[in-house]
Amino acid sequence: MAIEDFFNEKTIIDLSFFNFRNAVTAAYFANEDLEVQKVNDNFRSFFPILGNVTNVYLPDVLEQLGVSGEQVDHFVHEIKKEGRVLIPEVQIDIEGDVRVYSLLSTRTTDSVFPYLNGVQGQFVDRTQEWHLKRDKEALLDQQLKNQELIANKTRELERLANRLAQYLSPQIYETIFSGKESETDTYTRKNLIVFFSDIVHFTDMSDSLEPEKLATVINSYLSEMTQIALDCGGTIDKFIGDAILVFFGDPESRGESEDALACVDMAIQMQARIQELQGHWKKNGVSDGFKVRMGITSGYCTVGNFGSSQRMDYTVLGKPVNLAARLQSLAQAGQILIGDTAHALIEQEVDCTFVDEVQPKGFARAVKFHSVNGFKQAYQRQHTSLSRTLDHIEVNILDSSDIPAAIRELKQIEKEIEEHLKSSEQSDESPT
Repeated sequence: MAIEDFFNEKTIIDLSFFNFRNAVTAAYFANEDLEVQKVNDNFRSFFPILGNVTNVYLPDVLEQLGVSGEQVDHFVHEIKKEGRVLIPEVQIDIEGDVRVYSLLSTRTTDSVFPYLNGVQGQFVDRTQEWHLKRDKEALLDQQLKNQELIANKTRELERLANRLAQYLSPQIYETIFSGKESETDTYTRKNLIVFFSDIVHFTDMSDSLEPEKLATVINSYLSEMTQIALDCGGTIDKFIGDAILVFFGDPESRGESEDALACVDMAIQMQARIQELQGHWKKNGVSDGFKVRMGITSGYCTVGNFGSSQRMDYTVLGKPVNLAARLQSLAQAGQILIGDTAHALIEQEVDCTFVDEVQPKGFARAVKFHSVNGFKQAYQRQHTSLSRTLDHIEVNILDSSDIPAAIRELKQIEKEIEEHLKSSEQSDESPT
């Protein structure tokens, strides 16, 4: 090769492009006017639809490849202004196959060989990385959706659990949701203390009250009795209209005597609370107030889930339940009657008066029963009272079925007192 041939423009451009000739990227060289002068084999392989692009304006090549007009304008602007440009993601559809490239380009300058002044660049195939990124983003998006779905389901389960809690005794609720008892057909025989109560003449009362008034007073009554039963450790079996069935000794027992004392304490508290609330119920249409009969017995009962495959009920069965209901029916208004077996468990601490004996149907012998008068000495109660007596005020919650409403009323009273005090202060300060 002659020396003059060695330094001609084509040879110099070929030599300057040598490093890109066998590159794994699609490389190109364009002059200062952005006309393509040289491409490598990979450029032709990557973009066969272009054909021969020598002396073709590079932005036109990009448009022919399907590069967006915004990206082409960005390319031209950055090359002229900054002398270099990086477009990290260029999607090119080649015969239905979408490939993703990064386009890196920079302006070149050479004072010796001015025809090397121009733009060199390369398309780097990022398709595999792009697919991995897209899959990762899709996976993360799905994970976020799954987390949101789980969170929604968790909230739904919490709402359902809270609703179920209103239909189950707390002890039974805890047993079911803690997984302590997984067998639905497990039955046990236990010595229990059984309590039964009923409102005197409630049927006549319910016929005379409007439905809304009836719902208000009966829900108030049952809420108050429920709170006392739970505070005393009783398991609420069921409400039968206005009647209440409670038992002590399952799922947990403090011993027969303690269970019996707790049940008697519960009954005494219930009667006291009923007296406290008479004025509230009379204001709501119950002219004579509530008078409640109560019966308490003890004995072995069968405890478990009874019912059908469609509906189960955790309850107690046995003669003590029937006897408690019978004693309740024999009681006077406001009276608590207790059977002789239960009486034997509490007679050292509770003052009772013998009443009579009765032989209920199905019993082999007559059953003696007593009337509960009260504890001989102060009983160590474990309960949460909703009433408070302090140095300057006394607060008595009349209806515990809606505690948030009671709190709002207390705040309203506080506001009214503050306004009254402020008004009084202003009156004292005004000139006479």
